[in-house]
Parts: sequence; structure tokens; C-alpha cells
Amino acid sequence: MYTTTTSSFFPHYDYGTIILNVSAATFTTAQKRWRVAYVAICSFRVLLSLSKQNVTRKKATSIALLHSHLTLDIQPPTSYHDDDHNDIVPNPDLPDLVPKPHSPDLVSNHALPDINTKLTEMVKEKDLITLRGFGGVEGVAVTLLIDPQHGILGNEDDVRRRRDKFGSNTYYKPPPKGLFYFVVDAFKDTTILILLVCAALSLGFGIKEHGPQEGWYEGGSIFLAVFLVISVAALSNFRQERQFDKLSKISNNIKIDVARDGRRQKISIFDIVVGDVVFLNIGDQIPADGLFLEGHSMQVDESSMTGESDHVEVDRERNPFLFSGSKVADGYARMLVTSVGMNTARGEMMSSISRDANERTPLQARLDKLTSSIGKFGLAVLVVILIRHFTGHAEDAKWQREYNGSDTDINDVLNSVVNIVAATVTIIVAAIPVGLPLAVTLTLAYSMKRMMADQAMVRKLSACETMGSATIICTDKTGTLTLNQMKVTKFWLGQEEMEEIPSNAIAPCILELFRPGVGLNTTGSVYRPASGAVFEFSGSQTEKAILSWAVQELGMDVEQLKQTYSILHVETFNSEKKRSGVSMRKNADNTIHVHWKGAAEMVLQMCSNYYETSGTMKSMNEDARMQFEKIIQGMASSSLRCIAFAYKQISEAEIEYNEDGRAHQKLNENGLTLLGIAGLKDPCRPGVKMAVEICKCAGVEIKMITGDNVFTAKAIATECGILGPDDTEHEGAVVEGVEFRNYTHEERMQKIDKIRVMARSSPFDKLLMVQCLKQKGEVVAVTGDGTNDAPALKEADIGLSMGIQGTEVAKESSDIVILDDNFTSVATVLRWGRCVYNNIQKFIQFQLTVNVAALVINFIAAVSAGEVPLTAVQLMWVNLIMDTLGALALATDPPTNELMQRPPVGRTEPLITNVMWRNLLAQALYQIAILLTLQFKGEFFFNVDEKVKDTLVFNTFVLCQVFNEFNARKMEKQNVFKGIHKNKLFLGILGFIIVLQVVMVEFVKKFADTVNLNGSQWAICIAIAAVSWPIGWIVKFIPVSDKPFLDYLFRAGQAFGWILSPILL
Repeated sequence: MYTTTTSSFFPHYDYGTIILNVSAATFTTAQKRWRVAYVAICSFRVLLSLSKQNVTRKKATSIALLHSHLTLDIQPPTSYHDDDHNDIVPNPDLPDLVPKPHSPDLVSNHALPDINTKLTEMVKEKDLITLRGFGGVEGVAVTLLIDPQHGILGNEDDVRRRRDKFGSNTYYKPPPKGLFYFVVDAFKDTTILILLVCAALSLGFGIKEHGPQEGWYEGGSIFLAVFLVISVAALSNFRQERQFDKLSKISNNIKIDVARDGRRQKISIFDIVVGDVVFLNIGDQIPADGLFLEGHSMQVDESSMTGESDHVEVDRERNPFLFSGSKVADGYARMLVTSVGMNTARGEMMSSISRDANERTPLQARLDKLTSSIGKFGLAVLVVILIRHFTGHAEDAKWQREYNGSDTDINDVLNSVVNIVAATVTIIVAAIPVGLPLAVTLTLAYSMKRMMADQAMVRKLSACETMGSATIICTDKTGTLTLNQMKVTKFWLGQEEMEEIPSNAIAPCILELFRPGVGLNTTGSVYRPASGAVFEFSGSQTEKAILSWAVQELGMDVEQLKQTYSILHVETFNSEKKRSGVSMRKNADNTIHVHWKGAAEMVLQMCSNYYETSGTMKSMNEDARMQFEKIIQGMASSSLRCIAFAYKQISEAEIEYNEDGRAHQKLNENGLTLLGIAGLKDPCRPGVKMAVEICKCAGVEIKMITGDNVFTAKAIATECGILGPDDTEHEGAVVEGVEFRNYTHEERMQKIDKIRVMARSSPFDKLLMVQCLKQKGEVVAVTGDGTNDAPALKEADIGLSMGIQGTEVAKESSDIVILDDNFTSVATVLRWGRCVYNNIQKFIQFQLTVNVAALVINFIAAVSAGEVPLTAVQLMWVNLIMDTLGALALATDPPTNELMQRPPVGRTEPLITNVMWRNLLAQALYQIAILLTLQFKGEFFFNVDEKVKDTLVFNTFVLCQVFNEFNARKMEKQNVFKGIHKNKLFLGILGFIIVLQVVMVEFVKKFADTVNLNGSQWAICIAIAAVSWPIGWIVKFIPVSDKPFLDYLFRAGQAFGWILSPILL
């Protein structure tokens, strides 16, 4: 007999009882001699131990931490007659070499200084010799004082002590970039540098011409404007950095399964401590360094740590080492955590890595180029004006030539250059939309924050833009279109449906085979608290549904099954095989059983026999096979996921091995006996049909790619609205993955537009579909949750991973994480993507109207009259309030239903569309015409002096932009005021801009170079600016061509060049 502690892991053999209780009368002479020899050896060992008692006590901790021991209790204990006593009876005369499990002070009492270092280095170096020195994985478990089956105690004191001794599972990261870093970074922008040069020139020449008291206004205002732009840009980027840091913490806060106090539970990866027993499945990220306790078919991807792309096999003997950050590629296992946080191999690497949140999206890069080009155009204007002046074409106020070569006084030349540079600085300031990239950043940051509230976590800023251009969404079924709340609703035993499934209605011989096929061929688990009668099921939704059904309906006892059978080998489920298998040995008679579970039609192909309800086995002929296929099709047509169970009893001689001859068994896949077929119902999500309809109305096609069979896929697709009545009649709307895979490339490209549903697909099929769609010019969004979905998620233009069911591999490969796994949220992301793109287009149209009008007005005035009506101060003021406040006003427009009634933008659409050119040019031409009229005839029309006239020009120009901001809200709709009452922020910002303009004109006159305006003059400015509304309304009746506007200019340039080429040549 032997007794155990509270954990069955520490056996305590009472050899004294065994020896003394055995009657010597039953011994032969030889056995008596062996008995005497055994007693002598044991007695000698005890005496030797006692003689070294003092030394042992000093080193007890070290010995306990480095070796596992069995305590020999030679003397008959006083309690050996008590059959119910199952605790260790300590011997006071022997050293307590084996620590009592779960003692309150285990970790603190065994404070070996270098044990943490030894464990850390052992795993990092994959040192098997050191591991053997600990006594193997079991010895490490003893060292860490845990029971591998039940894990740590898990109470607050236990977790705290372990965290204090071994550290927490967090990484040191370099401190986030501060505000000063982004201020310095903003000075590297070419546009900012040009403006600073302009400011310096304007400041120097202004002081020279007007003296230091008033000469600093223009240069100082440009410096101030640049400072404000830099401040806003730096603050925006700083907030974006902090937002990315928060998102990083959310995305890194992975939930994992651990065993604590015998209970499987989910905890945060940050809460793991040394000694935790972690459950690992395919696609999981290994949360810390540790050792393989037990599992099957375990392969990990260590490429993130080692750079090696080949998967590494992990087992108990040859390679039990697991690295933090690696991904589980196949199989499942339980691991013992030995190092956490900075003590792991990944911790050292992560401490030197920080995410670059200052990501430039494709649109921002295009706008940077646009801004640079406009700036270059402004410099070209400077050259033109200088050439015009120094070639004698410029005239002063008396219509005299300003420059007469050597006859012109040098001071006049310098003064002319000063005036030209001042005018050109003003033109450059007008030309450069300094806040355009900043406005895009503000729009993206605002939208990203709002999308987070709508269950979408953006991992890459570019996805905000790209999602608005999506033309096709390839979606999964389970958990995305459906609730992922599985329940067994039908069960077929033989060819008879079991309406009610009490365990006594099924033959005992079938139950005896069925229960281990369910309870041991699973990655899930069953836990029943000692205090309660409610079972807790863990694992995937499919596993939980089957386990719940088997426990509650079939009376399955998992713990009893584990004692009855010994598992020999496991082949885990993956999306390629669509089945899982296990071979097990029955301990009572040593018979070997192979059990398979998986997709019903695939398991059916492996079967040669089946059981009837009576318990008799029948051969599966063709008629029977066809009947089973009809049963499966009928269940699938009812939207049920069909899972079949089959088994085969084999002899030791029939065990097959892999080609490499290693001891991993290859499970028998032929000649199986069908035990039964279960149908699992997973209802569609509420609202998913409406979301699909919204996407279709938006011109976005939905394709469902699923691993379920073709009948289940058809039923769900029809229920969700993906397949309509017309689609079901068309051949090629529904295909299987193997069929699609076997097409030639030309056939795939020809048929892919018709495909609505792809059933029984593999991850490779999904990747192949994405590649084909992209080759046809589509902008593809893909949803995925599994490890094998990673290639398709990376290949797609927008990868959408699932936040609940998605593996860490899938999330890292995606651009956006759908936090609630709901297709309705995918449709919401599409709406936000279009909203972001539309808001950016609205602001570009608005901003370019400002810049085009200001540039042309100042250029014409400078060339014709040698002076500019809008000063650098005034233009910087317009740029500032319109780039920041104006951008924010337009960026805050929420998504509308109108956006989902337009066709998608697509991959080749220009950023500035013909509609934008129409609106932009109409408003710009009106502003140019009216302001040039005011510039040259304003004094005559309104009988005012030049100062009032200049103020009227400036005030009218600003108010035109305020009114045009309303026009920019709707680029194609005549009613620009629809829904404006819902956007309080928009109205508030415009009100604030008007107040600032009043202050600028009436109270800071010297700085802004303005004078006071009376009420009638304000009314004139408002009336002229308000004409922007009817112009905006009328111009939207003008139809536009589908051909990009710039193509016409390009062709005109080509024609012009063709005409001039003979002359030039």
C-alpha cells in the first residue's frame, strides 16, 4: 500500500508496514534471504542519513530544490491500522527532504538565491543535462512546489509570493516618446523649413523697411504660425503615440487557460507566475518560458525568436523547452512556467523594441508630395517675378520702369528685391497648405478613437483609409456570421434518429465505446467544483457543446475515463484534415482502440461498418453509405454542423509508425466502425442579414469561405442573405475548396466573380481566392481567426481578425481586430472607412479652394500691380484656422447611410475626383473674381480708402471660407444642411472661427494690418460670402465625366507639345 499527499504527485511508500505485515511463513528460503538483505540495506541507508543529519539540515533546501526523493519510512507507523488516513505521517528522526505541497511559506522558505537564474538559463540554452540534474520536469515541479495536475493554489498570497520571488510577466519597454521629440521631428518637414526661411527673410526685410517696432509683424506672424502648426502637429502625434501605447496594451493583454487549484480558468497573460500550468492549443502564443509537461503532436513556430522558419517538435524527452513569444503550430500541451517577464528569452529582446507609432499612411504620403509640389510652384512664381522685374517689364506707380540696368540706383535695386521677396513669401505662404497632412492625421486619430467604441481596434492607420475602398469582403462563417453558441440538437445512431437521448436508450456496448471517443478525443476539459453540482466546460465552442451533451445526456465521467484508459497517441484537429484522432489502451484488458471524430462526410469515408441502436454491428454496403450521406445532407441543409464518431479496435501488431521510424504512431484510418453522428446548431447572429444587405447596397460583394460542408454552407449563406434566389440557380455560385484549387489559373480568374460560397475550404484556398481577386483589381477585406488564416490576412488589402475566437497569430497578421467577432461590426468598419476617406476628401476640396484662390489672387496682383492684397500675416491666419479648426469640423462628421449607397472607390480612383474639381474650381473662380474686383475697384465701388478696401478683401476672403465649409459637408448633395443639427461640434467650431475673425479685424488691427469696419461693411462682406451657398447649390447640377480631370490636362499638354515641337525644332 502507499499513501499520498493532497496531490497524487508525491508518493509516500510505507515500506516498514509492507515488510512487517508480510507473513514469513509464506516465504521460501530464497525469499527470506532477500527480505533480510533488503531490511539490511534500508537500515544502513537510514543510519547513514541520521549520521549526516546536521549537514543535511543545513542543505535541506538545496537538496529539495535540486532532486526529487522518495521517503522511506522503515518503522511501522502508529497509524498504519487506520485505513482512512491518507496524509503523510512525518518521521521526526528523518530530515524533511520532500516539501509538503501547498505549504503557506513554500516559496519564501526555500529561497535559493540562484534557482531563478538556473531555471532561466536552462530553458534559454535548452540544457537537458541541467534538467536531468533537477530530476527532469517532475523534479522542476517539486522545486517549484506545485502539483502538475492541479497547478498552484492560486490564492492571492500564493500568487503574490511567487511574483515577489520570480518576478511578474511584464516586459520593460523604453519610455514612450515625449512631446519634445515630436516637436523636434516636426522641424524636419520640408514645408516647415521653407516657411522658416520665409519668416526669417520677411523679418529681416520688414525691420529694414519699417523699423523694429512694426517691421517684425509679418516675419513674427509667420514664426508664430509655424510655432502653432508645429505645436498642434507635435501634440497630435504625441497623443497618437499614447493612443497606440494604450491599444498595444489592450492587444497584448491575451487571455490564456491555466490550472489553479485543480480548476481550469482564464487569466491575463500578465497575471502568469512561475509554477503556473498553462494549456496550449493550436494558434496560441506561448506566454512565458517553460517546460513541456504533457501533450500530443506538439510543434511550435520559434521563428520570432530564432529566425528559423521550420517548426520545432516539442516532447518530454528530446526537447521539452518552450519559449515565450513562440506560436503553437500543431498539437496541444500543458506547460510548466519556469521564467516570466524579463527573465525570459523574449524579455531581453522586447526591452529594446518600441513600436513606431508615427506611421505614415499611403494617403499621408501622397499629401506630403502634393504639399511639396505646391511649395515648388510658389518658388517658381518667385523666379517669374524676379525675371519680370530685372528684364524691365515691371513698372512703378508712375508707370515708369523699376529696373533700367546699370542706371538704377543700388538702393532701389535692394528695395525692389525686398518688396519682391516679401510678395513672394506671401505667395508661398498662400500656396503651401501647411496643415493638410496635419488635418489628415487629426481625422485618422479621431476616427480611430470612434471606431474603438464601435468594437473595432485599428492596428494600422492605413487600414482606416483602405477599408473605405473595399470592393469585396471574404468572411468566415462560424462566430462571424453565426453566434458561435453550439448545441447538439440531433443525434443519429445507425440509421435511426434519437429524438431523446437518455443514456439507458443506447446499448451499453455502444456507450462504452462512445464515451472515451468523446471524453478523451478532445482539447476541451470538464471541471466540477467540489462545492457545487454544476459542471464547467472549457475549450472551443464545438468541444464544449459535445462535452456538455455527453456529460449531461450520456452520463460520461471524464475522470473515470482517464483512469480506465491510457492515451498512446493523438492527432489533433486542424483545418486541413478536419478531424482528430486518438489511440488509447484499456487498462483492464490491454486492448487498443483508435477513435476518430470530425467532419461527418470525411469520417464516413473511413468507415466499413456501423452500429445499430440495438448494439449490433452491420457492414456498410453502398446502400447504407448512400443512406448515411442523405442523413448528413439533411442535417446540413438544416444549418447543422455534422460531427461523426468512429472507432476501431486494433492489436499491438497493427500499430503503424511514421516513415522516420520514431515512436509516434500513425493512427489507423481504414476499416472503422461508425458510432454515431451528432448535429450541432449554431444560430445566425441577429442583424447579420441586415448588415449583408447594407454591404450589398454599398456595392461590396460578400463571399463566405467556410470549412463546413457544402449543404451547411448553402443553408447558412441563404439564411444570412449572401445567397439569393438567383444565386442558387446559377452554377458556380457555390464551390468546394478542392474544386476551386484544382481549377487552372485561367478558369479561376474566369469563375471567381460568380462564386458566393466556398465550402470545405482550407487556408490555402482562402489565400488563393484573395490572390485571384487582387489580380482582378479588387480591394479585398478578409476575416480570419485561425493560425492558418495568417497568410490570407497578410495578403489581403485589409485583414480583419476576430478578437474573441481569434488566435494571436491571426491578430498579429491583421490590420483591424473585430473585438466582438460580429459581422455587423465588419459592416460598421466599412462605414467608418468610407467616412474617413470621404471626410479627408471633403477637407482636401475645402483646403485647396482656399489655397488656389489665395495663390491666384496674390499672383495676379503681384504681377500686375507689384503688390499683394493679402499679407503673409493674414494668409497664415487663414491657413491656421482652416487647417486645424476647419479640418476638425469636417473630420467630426459621423458615418451616414448615404455613404453606404455609393459604389466603392476602388483601387485606381484618383484622390481628387471630378466632383471635387468641379466644386473646387467653381468656388475658387468665384472668390478670385470677386476679390480681384474688390482689389482693383473696391475703392471706387464702396467709396473707401485703400486700408478699408484691403480689410474688406481680407474679411470677405475669410468669410467665404466659412460659408464654403458648409458646402464641403456634402460634395454631391444640394442640401448641405441635412443633419447639421446633430453635429454640435461642427457648429461650435464655425462659431468660434467667426468670433476669432471679429477679434482679428476689430481688435488686433496693427498686427493683422486691418482697420475697423462698420456694420454696413460687415454686411457687405457677409452678403458677398453668402453667395457661395447658391453657387454651390447650382454647380452640383452640372454633370461630370467619369474620366479623371487630370487626364484632360495631360492630353492638352501633349497636344500643346505636339504643336510646338516643329517650331522648337
